[in-house]
Amino acid sequence: MTTSSSPSSSQFDANTNPSPVFRMYKKLSKKPGGKALFSAAVSLKAPYFSTVLPRLQEMRPGYSEVKVPKWWLVNNHIKTFHAIAACNAAEFAMGMLAEASLPNTHRWLPKGMRTEYRTKSKGGLTARASADLPDFSQITRESGGQTLTVTIHFEDAAGNEPVYAEIDIWVTAKK
Repeated sequence: MTTSSSPSSSQFDANTNPSPVFRMYKKLSKKPGGKALFSAAVSLKAPYFSTVLPRLQEMRPGYSEVKVPKWWLVNNHIKTFHAIAACNAAEFAMGMLAEASLPNTHRWLPKGMRTEYRTKSKGGLTARASADLPDFSQITRESGGQTLTVTIHFEDAAGNEPVYAEIDIWVTAKK
């Protein structure tokens, strides 16, 4: 599993200027059922996510982990996890990583996704997203934006990696 490097002192400190989404996660995750409530709130904001029933396990700068259960709505014609349902889970994991990683002075938009469907899945999936974070102080309105690649590794119930994804996001300073 790839992990991101820790932000240096010249980079964003997750506790100094977090996004509203990350602030909400940090508050709710301390309470019983808080992570499930947070996951449901994200799915209400972006309803398509609800098709995969994502459950955020961890969210911090440079990393997120999401569990998605195997249930009938994610089945394909051979009763395994549908490839596009896995892409939906990848986007959820990427979004949570981005919200935890970017300071409130910056924004992000997905640019593109690359996926590999490596083998049939067994059961539900765990998506682990990671990224090496840039020095956000160097991304200014004057300097323009920067592409940040988020890597998502999936693990199924049997310990296999049935899907691998990379999502590029465009990071800019807010105007």
